[in-house]
Amino acid sequence: MKASLLHSISDISAGFKSYPVWLALAWQEVKQRYRRSLLGPIWITISTGVMLAAMGPLYGRLLNQDLGPYFQTLSIGLVIWNFISGCLNEMCTAFTSAEGFIKQVKLPLSLHLLKVATKNLIILGHNFVIVVVILLVFPPEDFALAPLAFIGIGILTINLLWIGMVLAILCTRYRDVAQLVANVLQILFFLTPILWTANLLGTKRYMANWNIFYHFIEIVREPLLGVYPSAVTWWSIVCTALFGSLMALVFFARYRSRISYWL
Repeated sequence: MKASLLHSISDISAGFKSYPVWLALAWQEVKQRYRRSLLGPIWITISTGVMLAAMGPLYGRLLNQDLGPYFQTLSIGLVIWNFISGCLNEMCTAFTSAEGFIKQVKLPLSLHLLKVATKNLIILGHNFVIVVVILLVFPPEDFALAPLAFIGIGILTINLLWIGMVLAILCTRYRDVAQLVANVLQILFFLTPILWTANLLGTKRYMANWNIFYHFIEIVREPLLGVYPSAVTWWSIVCTALFGSLMALVFFARYRSRISYWL
């Protein structure tokens, strides 16, 4: 087991060192998705903007929320959720979709996970333009805490990488797991305060703290709204990143050598 752990650590280290490869592959995939379109990746921003413009007034009225604060909450929550769901859904097929690379080219397996994360970070960057516009139209009381959002995105990405590593291995062995993950994420979208706010729970607001995806979003959303994330959110997301990464490393060490045979 010790040798497997060392090989796994070496694989992850080599994956990070191969940043020119996964950066290029990630950007190429984004460009390929919008090949021959006039606006290219700008369509990512447009589609998100149209969705928010349609959903904001409707759900704001249904939930009896003030338009400005609700638009702030909804836009950031939806953009971060799209990043989370995009990462996890694509990481389910990170190894199976790279079958040709894995069987023919000697590359670190972790490189394929980093490529997926980078691709979705690029998409997040495009969508964040909408968030900036909304925050300029409906500004929060204080922008001083906004830089903390980048720290939040960093810790969130670490969490998505270890979750994605586990999912990628499981989905390589059991192909139905990808469909299960997609369905679970659809349910979690409605159970997580995105379209609605945790304040609507009233005295039951503590129930939101049991949802780790709520903290994944709040660690980015609250600084952008001028609010310092709660201690519960910090502890939840940091502890999840630390213990989850250790668990994923052991899991990767246990099954890393079998991945090429499962493809």
